[in-house]
Amino acid sequence: MSGDLFTFEDVAYRLSRSPRRKRLGLVVTEKGAEVRIPQRCAERHGHQFLRDNIQWVRAQLRGVAVRQAQVPEHHFAFGAHFPWLGTALELDRAARAADAGIRDGFIQLYCRTREPDETQIQSALHKLYQREALALLTEKSAYFARQLGLSFSSVKVRRTRSKWGHCTTRGELQYNWLVCLAPEAVVDYLVIHEVCHLQHHNHSAAFWALVESLCPDYRRLRRWLKDNGHRLKL
Repeated sequence: MSGDLFTFEDVAYRLSRSPRRKRLGLVVTEKGAEVRIPQRCAERHGHQFLRDNIQWVRAQLRGVAVRQAQVPEHHFAFGAHFPWLGTALELDRAARAADAGIRDGFIQLYCRTREPDETQIQSALHKLYQREALALLTEKSAYFARQLGLSFSSVKVRRTRSKWGHCTTRGELQYNWLVCLAPEAVVDYLVIHEVCHLQHHNHSAAFWALVESLCPDYRRLRRWLKDNGHRLKL
């Protein structure tokens, strides 16, 4: 990425070179607009490409702004509510570490500090969510794998930037734990999607037929995740 920030009319953008790229391309994210150009391409072509596609870039930037405005802002304090499987649950303080968990309509959070600040509560809450998500997603993966007569080697959770799930050829399942903020039907779809990759490491017709056999409504749930995934923040 070029360190220089360029501006055309009301749009700020940067140039990015890649030795693998063969064509000019445009990417618009919450960080702004980026023109991607081949390694040996003159910069002037990148600037002209941006100008030629300025209306498309503006439309994408407006969409990004709308999505950013929809991202929830959480106040990390006991008594506040946080999403779990599509339902807002109240954050309560657990007296002991052994009592921490998500149950009975509450999030029971243990903090060693007597008067934790927002940063400490957020950090502890993230760890609790990761633990609870790993247990839930492991249980669901095992359940759906049994339905198909398949097996996996491990389940991991991470906070990834672009993928909600991943299945390796070694049978390792990986999920973005933030998906557990979504309605449970969406979580089930994602788990089914990755479990089906244990048999089909592609998105062929056979793969989608297998997904549909366990999740007939997968198209709607996949669309929900695409349209609302940016709202799943903690």
